[in-house]
Amino acid sequence: MGEQVERDLAIAFAAESKASIRNEAFARKAEAEGYHQMARLFRAVSEAEAVHARRYLRLMRGKIGTTEENLKAAFENEIKANVDEYPKLIKHASDEGHSSAFRAFSQSRDVENRHAELYKKAMTDMLSERSTDYYVCQVCGYISEDEPPEKCPVCGALKAKFKLVK
Repeated sequence: MGEQVERDLAIAFAAESKASIRNEAFARKAEAEGYHQMARLFRAVSEAEAVHARRYLRLMRGKIGTTEENLKAAFENEIKANVDEYPKLIKHASDEGHSSAFRAFSQSRDVENRHAELYKKAMTDMLSERSTDYYVCQVCGYISEDEPPEKCPVCGALKAKFKLVK
């Protein structure tokens, strides 16, 4: 595969991934406003866009390896986001006095750090075949193991805001 096609696949993957998430958000809004049919359409398009994204990801060389390689890559990506990306985003939001973006970026940075911890632990757990339940805070994305906390350690959301991921 040539370099241009490789770049094009990366661009298409990013665009389809964003479209999937955006349409899921549109579906939630439509549902909240009582437009159930529109919500179904947005969810269907979201799933279709996710199909496209997964297809492009499979075609990209070296992006999906063994589970062990994927854990290592995921861990490294979380560290990179924490060290290279979020500090800049937090600074920009602070410089512009945008407190909501500052809080969102700061909480995301903290959650990314938690993700790195979980990936590192998962590498060890994989060898011992330990099974873990994960609960995700629907406010900030913090992940708790085995049971949800009474209160999210990152954003303070209550236990009811955690969703079990199956």
